[in-house]
Amino acid sequence: MKKIILSTLILTALYSCKKDGQKTENTAIEDSVTVSENTASSASGAYVSKELSPEDLGKFLAQKNDTLYVTNFFATWCGPCIREIPHFKNKMQELHGKPVKFTFINLDDKSEWNSSVKTFAQENNLAGNIILLDGQKLDATFFSNNFKQWDGGSIPFTYLRKGDKTDEYLGMMTEEVLNSKVDALLK
Repeated sequence: MKKIILSTLILTALYSCKKDGQKTENTAIEDSVTVSENTASSASGAYVSKELSPEDLGKFLAQKNDTLYVTNFFATWCGPCIREIPHFKNKMQELHGKPVKFTFINLDDKSEWNSSVKTFAQENNLAGNIILLDGQKLDATFFSNNFKQWDGGSIPFTYLRKGDKTDEYLGMMTEEVLNSKVDALLK
């Protein structure tokens, strides 16, 4: 029953955003997390995004090393989520070659992975940065085990971690806020 209520709450919160599109440039990530790949071919090239279970995503979020992990939870139909993507892309370009990994956790319905998410990933050259997460598999313990403030009730949400230092931001990030948070953790 709790899963049904939580899923309904998450879906209601997530559907409060409206879809909006923007084009951005490419920067890829690679991580040592075991994932399954979701692949499909298209006229503009291969679409490859990874799917993680909530347990594996928790392990990814808990990595403690010298790399700064910037993890953004988004959906393709969420206007504020899409509007902040260019800020992340600018920071990705600025920090290219440094120990910083940008990851976008997609919360679209699984039925949208090979349509809306695929189109978004291809248009924005982000397939290598996107991790697919089936929201139906999330429960309240996922949020309480991984975050201090986020309960999964709304997006966008950004989680930053470097070693033992973490930061969380709920809502759409401006470029200034993103720069400030990333720069603070890189010191």
